Amino acid sequence: MSLKNIPLLSALTDRMKWLSARQAVLSQNIANADTPGFQAGDLKPQKFKELVARRAGEDVAMATTNAKHITPTGGKGEFRPKQDKTPYEITPTGNAVVLEDQMMKLADTQIQYQLTTSLYKKQIGMLKTALGRGN
Repeated sequence: MSLKNIPLLSALTDRMKWLSARQAVLSQNIANADTPGFQAGDLKPQKFKELVARRAGEDVAMATTNAKHITPTGGKGEFRPKQDKTPYEITPTGNAVVLEDQMMKLADTQIQYQLTTSLYKKQIGMLKTALGRGN
């Protein structure tokens, strides 16, 4: 049995991937803080409902009990960056990166990543205990 088949571990893995991708986007924002005309970006926030609905890379379709029910449409995709629409500070060169804001987001991402890895380790420890292998 693969660990990807366990929904909680799969969701935690997806969360770690999202946090890593966000850290890369925020790092790029910080690196381009002096680039003329650069606009800061960020990833679209992850929704818990989407994490629960996905299982091992497969889309889970909504069950319908009647043929007249409307089913949601939407494409499967990876993390998409979004542009920050309301920069509150723009330099005369057109750069909209606010270092303080980016550093706060980066610190929050680091904390969330540490929390997620801690939860992952705890889940693996519980699986080992359940299998009788201890920690």
